Amino acid sequence: MAVEKPLITKMKRGKEKVEMKKEKNRNSFSGSIGFVLTAAGSAVGLGNIWRFPYLAAKDGGGLYLVIYLILALTFGFSLLTTEIAIGRKTKQSPLTAYAKLKPEWGFLGIFACLVPVIIMPYYCVIGGWVVKYFLAYLTGGGEMTALDGYFTEYITGEWQPVLLMAVFLFIVAFIIFRGVNKGIEAFSKVLMPILLLLVIGIAIFSLTIHFQDGAGVTRTGMEGFRIYVVPDFEGMTVKRFFTVLLDAMGQLFFSLSVAMGIMVAYGSYVKDDANLVRSITQIEIFDTAVAFLAGVMIIPAVYTFMGKEGMAASGPSLMFVSLPKVFSSMGNIGNLVGCLFFAMVLFAALTSAVSVMEAVVSSFMDKFHISRMKAAAIETGIALVGGIFVCLGYHKLYFDITLPNGAHAQVLDVMDYISNNCLMPLVAIGTCILIGWIVKPKTVIDEVEKSGVTFGRKKLYLIMIQFIAPVLLVVLLLKSLGILTII
Repeated sequence: MAVEKPLITKMKRGKEKVEMKKEKNRNSFSGSIGFVLTAAGSAVGLGNIWRFPYLAAKDGGGLYLVIYLILALTFGFSLLTTEIAIGRKTKQSPLTAYAKLKPEWGFLGIFACLVPVIIMPYYCVIGGWVVKYFLAYLTGGGEMTALDGYFTEYITGEWQPVLLMAVFLFIVAFIIFRGVNKGIEAFSKVLMPILLLLVIGIAIFSLTIHFQDGAGVTRTGMEGFRIYVVPDFEGMTVKRFFTVLLDAMGQLFFSLSVAMGIMVAYGSYVKDDANLVRSITQIEIFDTAVAFLAGVMIIPAVYTFMGKEGMAASGPSLMFVSLPKVFSSMGNIGNLVGCLFFAMVLFAALTSAVSVMEAVVSSFMDKFHISRMKAAAIETGIALVGGIFVCLGYHKLYFDITLPNGAHAQVLDVMDYISNNCLMPLVAIGTCILIGWIVKPKTVIDEVEKSGVTFGRKKLYLIMIQFIAPVLLVVLLLKSLGILTII
């Protein structure tokens, strides 16, 4: 025994040295600008563009905006801060970070890693749809996309959806292969400013348009803007208020990229001397601004050319059916506007897909101690096979089932439901319990204040992570599962 103890101690010290060396050699963002743009790029995705405007139009315009803003600064801020702090403290990706905080809670890392594994294949399929429409407008054939049945005919095709899905995936994989600095950060620094300029430009244009329908009624972009920003309290009930609240809270998962491992992975690349408080505030501002501008881009335009009825569309039907009809109604300039719009959507889809893939690749690297090249190749293969399966879900593998929340679903919708409606709330609830009650909030607070900065919203964070956020998340999960039906 006297011989074994020193040996065990020596082995432990050796393991600690290896871990310290790995942490020291871990890639990191070159500065806070790179981190903020990359994290914001992850947040600015398809969810912001096709889901946020629809929810705003459905949930009372300005009322939804106010609730969303309040939740972003409280609920969203708490989850975002927690995940980034976990990543920086552990210097690990989602699959291994939770186990490093508390070994018994390693299962939470598995769930957190499963989310991007499930999301990546169908996100690449949708990315392929965006590529198809961008190329159509780029080559001057945008008018064709407005024809009835165009979208359905495309997604039910045999080979083209698979081919364009693969093109989108390989672009994302190429960026990931290049690494954190030369790939992800460099890509975000170039693409995000261009994306922001396109969003602002299209939003301004959307406010200036006007259209006279067959009945002689003239509608303008500014009228649509007022519908978007002015709160509508007509028919407001307690049940409707909770619906708006849960819609806004569900949207925050997409908008801030929380509960899917992404922010844990990116947090692990943040340097110890970085000001997390400032970076998190900048990410919140960037995300909220782009989400708001997405509504300014879409709602006034759809209202002007299609009236209030046109604002009922959401998701793929909004982007790939309704908006091409709007661009077609604009006349000669419609093809140019459509081209710029789908270029913007493509950039947004790419920045988000890069983040989703990196969460998986970094997890494989940390868990199995393999190179970035090998980890990226494995995830590319998984996403490619999964993407083909999703494409076939509209063709040879087509089915139609009803989900617990009442929605009709095919392969893509089932994967989306499992990842977004089930796993993401579970990961977020687990994270709140782990940090709020097991390892205690001081773990995150100390990490945030490590570089000597003041954590201005510390008291708010404590209340949110221990009490309010878990309760809201449980309600959201029960609602998603179709168990809670009274609100």
